[in-house]
Amino acid sequence: MTESLFGSNLVAMVTPMEPGGALSEPGLTGLVDHLLTTGCDGIVVGGTTGEAPTLTDTEAARLVRTVTNLAGNSARVIAGVGTYDTTTCIRRAKEAEAAGADALLLVCPYYSKPTQAGIVAHCLAVADATELPVMLYDVPARTGTAMEAATLIELARHPRIRAVKDAKGDLFEAMSVMAHSPLAYYCGIDELNLPYLAAGATGLVSVVGNAYADRNAELIRAVRGGELDTARALNAALLPLADAIMRTSQGAIMAKAALAELGVIPHAAVRLPLLESPPEHLRRLRDALTPLAAGLLPA
Repeated sequence: MTESLFGSNLVAMVTPMEPGGALSEPGLTGLVDHLLTTGCDGIVVGGTTGEAPTLTDTEAARLVRTVTNLAGNSARVIAGVGTYDTTTCIRRAKEAEAAGADALLLVCPYYSKPTQAGIVAHCLAVADATELPVMLYDVPARTGTAMEAATLIELARHPRIRAVKDAKGDLFEAMSVMAHSPLAYYCGIDELNLPYLAAGATGLVSVVGNAYADRNAELIRAVRGGELDTARALNAALLPLADAIMRTSQGAIMAKAALAELGVIPHAAVRLPLLESPPEHLRRLRDALTPLAAGLLPA
């Protein structure tokens, strides 16, 4: 049931931009088509990888509306609405609902560093503001505050809080929460997609999937089918790209660079404070893309 709300092979979509910083309509159209063609069934719009802190409310709503229209019934559209201010989150959630989003992605409030009770109150207030299902986003490396297991279990009692994008990386805690709540888990760390799926995750919210959602789809199928040798081979083939995108500089920067290299978007432009990839990072990225483009798997 949860998979029907969010999908399983989700992509944390970049926001295509022109060199001057304006949103790129051709880039957006080409990217959504690419994601659907390569098997993505859930598109996260306006999340971290979408450079959410730089988007205006108008741009965020426009992105949701555009992606929803482009995706049709082929993929769920999950709108990132999280900020450090509850009132702003509620407004963005309502705007996303009006723009046609299928679900919301709600990050733990960053910078403010609320208590666990504050996190619960914040998430409940946003979940109560619309009729859309909510995926929580636990990423303490960015927010400065983790959602504790007890907090997640408590929030799972709300009928619209249905899932977690886990970018914390505590696999034992994830398995414990899955065992004690109905929350569906989605791996939000590309380097750990295989172990999360093997531990029972419903799916992925992948940055690398911007480039190769089809490989992630194969990985999900292999794990679900109990074909662990195949899953390991697929995972090994993706590791160099995960390393190049996620560990070279910053996911949004490198995912855009990968998409530009593949000809999916016309520009790899980002907004300050992000900067485009320098030549040495591009060389590393090209080295990782080459065997995947050739369809090669490790022996």
